[in-house]
Amino acid sequence: MSDDIWTRDEVESPCIRVCVVHPEARICTGCLRTIDEITQWSRMAPAARRAVIDALPARRAEISQRRGGREARLQRRAKE
Repeated sequence: MSDDIWTRDEVESPCIRVCVVHPEARICTGCLRTIDEITQWSRMAPAARRAVIDALPARRAEISQRRGGREARLQRRAKE
């Protein structure tokens, strides 16, 4: 008897259990996925998962840029 659940060829989650959403980019700073991608992951087809995985490296730049520190934060608040 075979257990197909444990032998499926699935794209593994990129989650590294550092679940913090970047306040401006709105992506997880650990795995770089959007909230929608995280919540839909278990229901995504393998091709959709691969597309997300392929897009992740480009997202690193969105959260690695310095945002200007306190001065920039004050300027952003003044615009709101």
